Amino acid sequence: MNIRDPLAIPDVQSSEDRRKLAIDQVGIKAIRHPVRVAERSGGTQHTIATFNMYVGLPHHFKGTHMSRFVEILNAHEREISPETFQVILEEMVERLEAESGHIEMSFPYFVNKSAPVSKVKSLMDYEVTFVGEIAKGEKCFKMKVVVPVTSLCPCSKRISDYGAHNQRSHVTISARTKGFVWIEELVDYAEKHASSELYGLLKRPDEKFVTERAYDNPKFVEDMVRDIATELNRDKRIEWYRVESENFFISMRLRKLIPSKAKGMGLPSSTAASTLLSTMSPTRTVSSFKA
Repeated sequence: MNIRDPLAIPDVQSSEDRRKLAIDQVGIKAIRHPVRVAERSGGTQHTIATFNMYVGLPHHFKGTHMSRFVEILNAHEREISPETFQVILEEMVERLEAESGHIEMSFPYFVNKSAPVSKVKSLMDYEVTFVGEIAKGEKCFKMKVVVPVTSLCPCSKRISDYGAHNQRSHVTISARTKGFVWIEELVDYAEKHASSELYGLLKRPDEKFVTERAYDNPKFVEDMVRDIATELNRDKRIEWYRVESENFFISMRLRKLIPSKAKGMGLPSSTAASTLLSTMSPTRTVSSFKA
C-alpha cells in the first residue's frame, strides 16, 4: 500500500463551491461525552452529555471539517460550565472559519433532596440543556431545565365534597441569562410554584405531607406558568425566558384474566385474577415567554 504524504492529500472540504448558497447549519449530532458540572452546594457532578454542534457554512466552502468538532470537544477539560461552554463555542467558530455557530449540550442532572418530614435523602434527576449561539458577532447563552412536579386541579377540589384529582406535570423553563444562574435556581422556581414538588423517596409521614400540601395548594397549568413568570420577571439576570407546563394524567383500566389466558402470559393461574393497565397521556399545555 502506498503511503501518501499528508501534506499532498487534497483538502476537498475547503475547495471552492460556485453555487453561491450558504448553509445555515452543518455539523455533528448526538455525540455523547463525559462532563463535569459544578453544583450550587460546592461539589462537582460527573455526568454524560449529548452534544449537537453546528456552524453556518459560508457559500464559498464546499464543506466543513467534521473531525474538528470532536477535536474541539476533546481538547477541553471535562468540567464544563456556562463560561467554558462559551469558550468551546468561540473556538468552534474560529477553527471552522464560520460566521455563526450553535452548540447544544443535554444531560441528566441530579439533586440530593431531603424528604419534607423524615429528612431521608434521595436523588431527584432533571433534564438540563445548555444552548450557546454566535451570530453576526453576538453571543448568546440559554439554559433549559425540565422539572417534574405535582399539580392538583382547583376545579376538581371546588366541585367535590372531598378529594381532588392530581397529576404529574412537566415544567420547562428556558432562560437567556446575562449573569451566572445555577441550575438549581431554575429548578427552585418551578418547584416553588407547583402544588407540590417531587422526591425520589418518601416515608409515610412524607406522603401525608405532600398529599396535604398539594390539596392546600391547587394549581392549574395556567397558574404555574404565571407564577413562575412573575418570579422570572423579578430576576434581573434573566433577559429572556420561556415557561411551559404540561400536565399528564394516568388512565387505568382493569382487565380480568381467565386462568388459561394467565398461564399463556407466563403468570401463575392461581394468583393472576386481574391486571391493572395504565398509560400516561398529556392533557393541557400552557406556555408564557418574555421577549
